[in-house]
Amino acid sequence: MLPLLIASQIREADAYTIAHEPIASIDLMERASKAFVGWFINHFPDKNQAISVYCGTGNNGGDGLAIARMLDDHQFKKINVKVARFSDKSTPDFNTNLERLKKTAISIAEIQRGSGFPGEDCQVIIDALLGTGLNKPLEGDYKRLVDHLNSLDKTVVAVDMPTGFFADGEMPHGSGILNADLVITFQQPKINFLLPESGPYIKCWEAVNIGIDECFSHSLHSPYYAVEEKDIRKMLKPRHRFSNKGSYGHTLIVAGQPETMGAALLSASASVYAGAGLTTACVPQSGLTALNSYMPEIMAVVRHDMELPQIEWDKFSAIGIGPGLGKDELAVELITDIFANYKKPMVIDADALNLLSVHRELWRSIPENSILTPHMKEFDRLFGDHENWWQRIQTGIQKAKEHAVFILLKNDYTIVISPAGKVHFNTTSNPAMAAGGMGDVLTGIISALLAQQYSSEDACILGAYLHGKAGDELALPNKINVVLPSQVAARVPLTMAKLLA
Repeated sequence: MLPLLIASQIREADAYTIAHEPIASIDLMERASKAFVGWFINHFPDKNQAISVYCGTGNNGGDGLAIARMLDDHQFKKINVKVARFSDKSTPDFNTNLERLKKTAISIAEIQRGSGFPGEDCQVIIDALLGTGLNKPLEGDYKRLVDHLNSLDKTVVAVDMPTGFFADGEMPHGSGILNADLVITFQQPKINFLLPESGPYIKCWEAVNIGIDECFSHSLHSPYYAVEEKDIRKMLKPRHRFSNKGSYGHTLIVAGQPETMGAALLSASASVYAGAGLTTACVPQSGLTALNSYMPEIMAVVRHDMELPQIEWDKFSAIGIGPGLGKDELAVELITDIFANYKKPMVIDADALNLLSVHRELWRSIPENSILTPHMKEFDRLFGDHENWWQRIQTGIQKAKEHAVFILLKNDYTIVISPAGKVHFNTTSNPAMAAGGMGDVLTGIISALLAQQYSSEDACILGAYLHGKAGDELALPNKINVVLPSQVAARVPLTMAKLLA
């Protein structure tokens, strides 16, 4: 897993690398700037494109000065630099790079405190004003400059961080932030890049390796991690000869009402595709024909009106409950019955979560290490309203520990929170997957992984990754705008095969 460090830990890792590689701080800045330029020139190959580099007087500004010099070395012909002199202070590495830049033919202008801003004819702006050290919203001259640049409708490429953006923690409402079309960030994504609050300010980002000591980064014991493909390859279990359907568990999906059978069908079929040896759907009598027609591989436990179904609990290796289940009294009785009789970890989704938000007494009966899979609104119904996603993560850490459950908070970068306080960000999925029923498929996949004896933590991490990766394989190669949940479910076996290859 890739540790995701908060801003103070990033500075600590930089300092450790400088001291123990060893490498001078100015040379580490040079290495970072070279990594930035290598990615930048792939995106902006036109060397006649006019580019303005806006620099503060700290180390982020020092990066900007080095980047301007390197672009000049690469024969970019129309580079100019504008230094925001809003402070009497400047860092030694900024000063060194400024002296180096003065030896080139690049135009350098200074913007003084309280002054107006120069005209801007360049279409591309490189933002190197402020980096990860920001700990309060912009104000004064920096706020004025950011507002001015945002008004120009230019293509903005940020060095490590957009000016005014917070690397982690809560983003204050109304903060002045420079909108970036691309962020080329150093070593790792910043945690807030992975939260929806970044959406209005960052169109895309790319992390470039600058050689920060990885062992030291791991030693900092950040609770935040990004899931990488190599992690998934290690987790997945290959199938072996002489195994049989009994080797891969039996999933029970408790879902569906007469008018919401689609949710049950999607969830149960995803369990089949994700490798459960047997899958049974507990559905209403009226849904039986639809179930048999949709996928004959799925068995059924039939629910009759006003009667609890007779379930042989010992038959099932894992249970997924909630998609399309409804919130009536029978649904309450059913979930109560399941919690009373089944003590293995289960997946709790959709209407089952909504029932938990109303019937708080049910929390006492949830089996340890069960998996809750809320989207944002379900999360807030369970745990109260939140102003931002950082607050949701902190609440999730607290509640996962309090209830001894895993919380999978759905998002562009789905967040898995463990009872031990670890927070894993999934790194697959794409906007083409924004369709009703996609969460039902995820529930089926995770339930099947539990049935195959994956731990709750691994089932969450694997399930989110496989779900998103299947969607990526369908949508991204041909730039498809929409993929359907049923397509994602059917893709999962091929996705798993590629990862196991």
